[in-house]
Amino acid sequence: MAQLCQLKEIDLSGNTWNRSISQILDSCSGCLSDSLQLLRLTDSQIYGHLTYKIGQFKTLISLDLSNNSISGPIPASLGNLSSLRDVSLVYNHISETLPESLGQLVNLERLEIYKNQIEGIVSEAHFANTTSLRFFRASDNPLTLKVGQDWVPPFQLELFDMGSCHLGPKFPMWVRSQKSLSVLVLSNTSLADVLPPWVFNFSSELFYFDLSQNQMHGRIPNLTNMGTQEYSAVDLSQNHFEGPLPLVSSKVYKLDLSDNLLSGSISQFLCSSPSEPMNMAALDLAKNRLSGKLPNCWSKWKNIQVLYLNYNSFGGVIPSSFGSLIFLQSLHLRSNNLSGILSLSVLQNYINLVTLDLSGNKFGGNVPTWLGTSPSMLRFLSAGFNEFHGHIPDELCALNSLQILDLSNNNLSDPIPKCFNNFSIMAIKRAESLGFWYDVSRGSNAPYVEAALFLIKGKPIEYNKTLELVNIIDLSGNSLSGHIPLEITNLSNLLSLNLPDNLLDGEIPVKIGNMRELESIDFSKNKLSGEIPQSMSSLNFLSYLNLSYNNLSGKIPTGTQLQSFNSSSFVGNKLCGPPLTPNCSTNGEVTVVEKNRKEDDHEMSWFYIGMAVGFIVGFWGVCGSLIFNRTWRHSYFRFLDCIKDQLYVASVLKLRWFRETITSCYNNQ
Repeated sequence: MAQLCQLKEIDLSGNTWNRSISQILDSCSGCLSDSLQLLRLTDSQIYGHLTYKIGQFKTLISLDLSNNSISGPIPASLGNLSSLRDVSLVYNHISETLPESLGQLVNLERLEIYKNQIEGIVSEAHFANTTSLRFFRASDNPLTLKVGQDWVPPFQLELFDMGSCHLGPKFPMWVRSQKSLSVLVLSNTSLADVLPPWVFNFSSELFYFDLSQNQMHGRIPNLTNMGTQEYSAVDLSQNHFEGPLPLVSSKVYKLDLSDNLLSGSISQFLCSSPSEPMNMAALDLAKNRLSGKLPNCWSKWKNIQVLYLNYNSFGGVIPSSFGSLIFLQSLHLRSNNLSGILSLSVLQNYINLVTLDLSGNKFGGNVPTWLGTSPSMLRFLSAGFNEFHGHIPDELCALNSLQILDLSNNNLSDPIPKCFNNFSIMAIKRAESLGFWYDVSRGSNAPYVEAALFLIKGKPIEYNKTLELVNIIDLSGNSLSGHIPLEITNLSNLLSLNLPDNLLDGEIPVKIGNMRELESIDFSKNKLSGEIPQSMSSLNFLSYLNLSYNNLSGKIPTGTQLQSFNSSSFVGNKLCGPPLTPNCSTNGEVTVVEKNRKEDDHEMSWFYIGMAVGFIVGFWGVCGSLIFNRTWRHSYFRFLDCIKDQLYVASVLKLRWFRETITSCYNNQ
């Protein structure tokens, strides 16, 4: 027992305790209060409030309760642990405000409280005597940092992260005093200011700077002094920066300037860089206003692995020096004005290429056959909205890792290759994730997550973190002919099959029900005929269907799936049955003729009824009067006798007096 009282470290991480933190602290109190230096209970399913009892452990140096379900406030008694150096309470449900007593922890070196629900204001008092503080991470909390613009902190930080807290609108001037800062994360902090010119010069140690998702404006200073570290990264994306691209140091490893208002040519940025090769592995200039031709200066940037130039106004052809990017894994050129033919000599060296996005340009010629041989690791091929013509080459079928094939809205013709069933990733449901990100990061940087935009379920959707789960074929808006190949139904893990606006004929493959993961089918505006296969009704995940404007006929297969769609999914065919209003006969034909016959019979019945009523009314209108009115009856028979006599006379004499005689008889009555 005496030995237990001398314990200095308790590390029970990863054990399923399923107990409250209060119970655990009670069991550790007593003799351990004067000896315990380390308490680590990460990933242990601990819950409840972290009570004042934590203040009993006077000798505690390190406290790690991360990845649990601890709730309630951080107790003020934590500030009484004068020996405390390391505190990690991340990924819990801690709430309320941060106690000012933490400012008395003179030995505190690391405070990590990110991913909680701590709110309120963090002021200068919270850091009053924290002279030893080196690492402070409080991101993803509804906290507000409120200090004076002239505040000089008592510490020299190495890492400061308050991403998704509130710091703005002014850029924090106290940062300039931090000469040892290596990581500075101020993303999504409501900053709306001009970037001060000293921001990339204040610390020679700075290698990761994240200012994304703010409203910063003005020009970006040159980054030539940034990156004394080998793996420096700068993220200024999703702001309002304008003007030309800044010059960068050869040491910068990752640069993200996407989604700003940057304009002008890219030539100076690429060609005026230092003479030594660039260390850049990830360059993102997407969603700006950059224009002009792509210069032929890419040979110094051969270390690039991820390149985003999409959503700009670049024109001309791809320069020959593009072929020097031999480590390229992800290339995004979507929505520019690039043209020409994709040259084998330029792109054949991309043996590591995983993503190739060429959509929304003016590339022409045939779809390159070398795509099926050189980039054997290709998983995402998008070349929609271009000017490619000819057929889809069978060589593409060699891309057995392909997950996304988008050749939509070109001038392609001829049948769909039967060898599409070679896309094995689309055919096999994976037991584990392949990952769709690129490890271009170093140090504390996160991996570069791939992103892509394509049409699914009738509307454009952008995927990023879940892109690895997406399998799509989109061949819409071409002039493809022939049948939908039966072999395509082997792609049982396909998510979306988009084939509208083509010249496809024949029947829908009868085994389409084998594509069990399908969520979206669009075969509209083709020349498909025959019936809808019964197996289609077994596609349980199907949430979008468009078979409109074909020559399909017969009864829509019954089942909860197909009947749940709107009638617009089936219009322009000769189909019947729910959800369409026409019913079907026993042989599956629309019963419109039978319905019309019933309507005609209905009208004839009313005609005969009306005629009978008219006869009765007319008959009794005359005969009834003669029967019940004696005077009218005598007059009527005298009139008939007169007519009889005059007819006899008219037959003997002249017939021209006939009308006069009739009139005379009538007047005498």
